Amino acid sequence: MSRTALDLPAAGRATSSPVLRVEQVQLGYWTQDGFTLAVADASFEVAQREKTIVIGPSGCGKSTLLKAVAGFIRPTAGRIEVAGRERLAPGPDRAVVFQEFDQLFPWRTVLDNVAYPLRVNGWKRRAAIDRAREFVELTSLGAASHRYPHQLSGGMKQRVAIARALALDPAMLLMDEPFGSLDMITRARLQQELNRIVEQTSTTLLLVTHSMDEALTVGDKVVVLAGSPSTVREIADVRDVGPPDSPGYAAARGHLRDLLGVRHEDGETDGHGD
Repeated sequence: MSRTALDLPAAGRATSSPVLRVEQVQLGYWTQDGFTLAVADASFEVAQREKTIVIGPSGCGKSTLLKAVAGFIRPTAGRIEVAGRERLAPGPDRAVVFQEFDQLFPWRTVLDNVAYPLRVNGWKRRAAIDRAREFVELTSLGAASHRYPHQLSGGMKQRVAIARALALDPAMLLMDEPFGSLDMITRARLQQELNRIVEQTSTTLLLVTHSMDEALTVGDKVVVLAGSPSTVREIADVRDVGPPDSPGYAAARGHLRDLLGVRHEDGETDGHGD
């Protein structure tokens, strides 16, 4: 593992204790043919209020790594530490937004979908509704607060899922290809919306994607997984690469392409898998 020349000087970087530590983690899964190692060695940290992107080709284990941080699966080796804790069961301190649009309760309105996990975690109904309304407004869904999921577009459903996750005030927001099934225009708009929301809420973000443009648009730091089984090829600080039409952005994108071994422009959009 190395650090790229895109790294910034110490000024401007978060200096507080990391929210997340991933140390020499190995991950795999069982199939009918036996055990398959997906991630051979992953080590990185996520600081408070930092937006960290894990990027890699389909099948490299990036979604599996996110599930391990969420507490859904355990590493076969190494350790994952969140806010100083190594015993990681799934919990509201690590709220997860998935790729699928149908992660909302179809019989609940937008407002009730956002309020529901608060109620499950002990909030009284009025307090839960009031807090849910704050995050519905934050995600620009106020006019749709009484609609049901079948009345929403895909992009609106994802904004509801983000509002629901953030209402829990998690230590980390975990996102697994959240915009991967959206059209290019909607995806670009929601990437900008995510940047605004994360900045307003001072949220710590860990997002998995196979899109280099999403990594550069959203991320402060990019963890590049490559190989089979995968390892962390490089950790790049990309918060100062500039807009998409800038030389810095082009250089950063070219560097990521080289790390990932992408030979064609459509290489980053093949599939929506792990």
